Amino acid sequence: MEKTCTEVWKNCLQIIKDNIPNQSFKTWFEPITALKLEGKVLTIQVPSLFFYEWLEEHYVGLLRKTVKKQLGEDGRLEYNIVVDKSSNSGSPYTTNMPSNGNGAEAKIQSMPIPVSINKDIKNPFIIPGLKKLNVDPQLNSNYTFENYIEGDCNRLARSAGYAVAAKPGGTSFNPLMIYGGVGLGKTHLAQAIGNEIKRSMPDKLVIYVSCEKFCQQFVDSLKNNTINDFVNFYQAMDVIIMDDVHNFAGKEKTQDIFFHIFNHLHQSGKQVILTSDKAPKDLAGLEERLLSRFKWGLSADLQIPDLETRIAILRKKMYADGIELPGEVVEYVAHNIDNNVRELEGAMVSLLAQATLNKKEIDLNLAKQMLKNFIKNTSKEISMEYIQKLVCEYFEVPVDMVKSQTRKREIVQARQISMYLSKSHTKSSLKTIGAFFGGRDHSTVIYACQTVEDLIDTDKKFKAYVHDIQKKLKMS
Repeated sequence: MEKTCTEVWKNCLQIIKDNIPNQSFKTWFEPITALKLEGKVLTIQVPSLFFYEWLEEHYVGLLRKTVKKQLGEDGRLEYNIVVDKSSNSGSPYTTNMPSNGNGAEAKIQSMPIPVSINKDIKNPFIIPGLKKLNVDPQLNSNYTFENYIEGDCNRLARSAGYAVAAKPGGTSFNPLMIYGGVGLGKTHLAQAIGNEIKRSMPDKLVIYVSCEKFCQQFVDSLKNNTINDFVNFYQAMDVIIMDDVHNFAGKEKTQDIFFHIFNHLHQSGKQVILTSDKAPKDLAGLEERLLSRFKWGLSADLQIPDLETRIAILRKKMYADGIELPGEVVEYVAHNIDNNVRELEGAMVSLLAQATLNKKEIDLNLAKQMLKNFIKNTSKEISMEYIQKLVCEYFEVPVDMVKSQTRKREIVQARQISMYLSKSHTKSSLKTIGAFFGGRDHSTVIYACQTVEDLIDTDKKFKAYVHDIQKKLKMS
């Protein structure tokens, strides 16, 4: 029985998933769909030209191997690329490209290309002979790529930002929209792009403006009858960085004026950078024609940084400020403040300020005391339930299995360590611990604790496991 295109691509995805980070898989492979299988040629559909370019640059080797494994040595991969028309209809068209990993030349079918109506029309607001505008970009000089720590949570957005900074208006991601929750670094990254452009291309006119400020400027221009000057100013920019575009919601006239400014900049090959707390598809209160333009380029999300990235952020700040802190203090702060980079840095500043004012040495106890306003439940007693959850997450075993009667080695190990830590870190009796872990008696708990202690003394790997979990409990 012959395989379908869906089955072949599903098998390819299973191999790919085992060979790349989970976040990369979700970003670059989950949006792909299989379209058809003709002989030994598998056609997949990708959402944009940028997707195609990224896959061919970073994953072509892996794709080639997986396709050949599924279809044989003659197996080939072809892309079907969805490209948005630059028109009010916003309807997409597609084009096919064979993967360059096959040794084939990439061919693009003929397609209608929208004509730039401003190509040969001079801007009526620019008077020949006048000196070029000198504009303060309104950028924070501390917001640079060097100060922006890269991790899985922001790699796509940061890479796209570098590309835009190197060639503003000349990449396939224009506009570049950076979106994510509060305190994850949207403004930092957007301004880092602007700072890099000004550093390498000082003649470029770059402006950073918050959506709220833009709206207020528009209202003032209406009151003062200077709307033409307002529009002319922003149309003269080479790069506009608009922060928090979700604040356009409900402001129809301001949306309309930005729509026309956006069109002029885009058709003139100028760069637009946007930030938002939501993806374009989730933005409410914005006109459809404006939303469709936000989707023309690349939308890159910033996610919550993992522990390693949070530690790197704190170490970078320490280095910049010329200070040193004990490793356990840095790990404590990074472990407990896990959803907001701004809050993470604020906690570090607070800790340093308290230590300086009170002339105390910064240690773990001082960190716990000083950061109660940032860290929730610091004084909460560790429970057996929490210990069990932490151990199960560490060994990647189901929580309910630890309380079951199974004798599988990995489950028994997790159960015994949980009992051992419950005895060490809670005030529960042996009888209570045994009852919690599946109705076992106190002698089972004693045996489990003795077994763990013996293995700690004789097995280095096991000892490392226990110490690692104890470290996580200490951080809690």
